[in-house]
Amino acid sequence: MLYPPVEPYDEGLLDVGDGQLVHWESCGDPDGTPALVVHGGPGSGCSPRMRRLFDPDRYRVILFDQRGCGRSLPHASDPATGLEHNTTHHLIADMERLREHSGVERWVLFGGSWGSTLILAYAQRHPERVAGIVIAGVTMSRRSEIDWLYRDTARFFPEGWERFRDVLPPADRKDPVAGYARLLNHPDAEVRERAAREWCAWEDTLVSLEPHGAPTPYGGRPDRDLMAMVRVTTHYFAHAAWLEEGELLRNARQLAGIPGVLVHGRQDLSGPAITAWELARAWPDARLHIVEDAGHTGSDAFRRTVRTALDTLVPR
Repeated sequence: MLYPPVEPYDEGLLDVGDGQLVHWESCGDPDGTPALVVHGGPGSGCSPRMRRLFDPDRYRVILFDQRGCGRSLPHASDPATGLEHNTTHHLIADMERLREHSGVERWVLFGGSWGSTLILAYAQRHPERVAGIVIAGVTMSRRSEIDWLYRDTARFFPEGWERFRDVLPPADRKDPVAGYARLLNHPDAEVRERAAREWCAWEDTLVSLEPHGAPTPYGGRPDRDLMAMVRVTTHYFAHAAWLEEGELLRNARQLAGIPGVLVHGRQDLSGPAITAWELARAWPDARLHIVEDAGHTGSDAFRRTVRTALDTLVPR
C-alpha cells in the first residue's frame, strides 16, 4: 500500500521574507522527477508518512511546512507570532521561492484537503511550472464549503454542534469561524487552549462515522501542533482563504494541458464529493476516482488509488 520508510537526504530553512523561515526536506532520487507535497490544515504541517506515497526510485520528493507550522519559524502556537504575513498569496510565493531554490523547472504537485486549495491556486497562477497534479480529498475553500463544515453539518451532530457553538460569546455565534479566530488570539491562555480543543473536538466529530478513521485525528495532536493548526485554520477560513467565491472553479480552464487525478472518498462528510465532481467537470484533463469505503481520513483502497495515480503519472 505504501512504500517503505525513507529519510531525507537534504533539508533546511528557507528565508521567504517577512521574518519567515520555511522548513523543507528532500527525499527519494535526487535525479528523479520533482514532486512537491502540499499539506493540509491549513497549518497541519508535514509528516514522514507523506513521503511513503512516492516511489523513491522515480521521484525527487520535496516536502515543506507552510508558514507558522511544523518545523517552520516562527511557530503559530506562540501567541506573539503574528499572522498578517500568512495568507494564501504568501504561500503561493513561498512555493515559487522553494522551486527556484531547489533548481526545479516543473514539478508534480500532490496534496489534499486544504492542500488541494493551495495546489489549485498555485497551479492557476503558475501553470507553466506544473507537470501534473494528484489530489487526495478535493476542497476549494469556498465560503459555501466553510459554512458547510462549521455550521450546516450541525444537523447531523446537534449535541456536538451545541458544545462547539457554546464556547463562543452569543454575539459571535452567527459567524463561528471568525469567532473562534478571535478566541485563538485572546490574551488569556486558558481561553485559547479551550477554543483550540473544542475546535478539534468538532473536527473529530465530523469524521467520527468514517469506517477506517482514527478516533481523534485532530484532537490527538501534540499541544504545540494543535494550537498552531487551529490558529492558522481559523485565520484562513475567517478570510475565506483570500479567494473570491468560486474563483478556483471558474479558473479551472487555466489547468488545461496539465494531467490531473482527483481521488475522493464517497463517505467524506466534511468535504462532500460534489466539490470533486464539479472540479472534474470543469478541468478537462482531470480524472476523478471516488473511493466508496473512504471518508476524509482515507482507507487502504484510497491510499492504493493515490499511490497508483502517482506511479502512473511518472512511469519507470
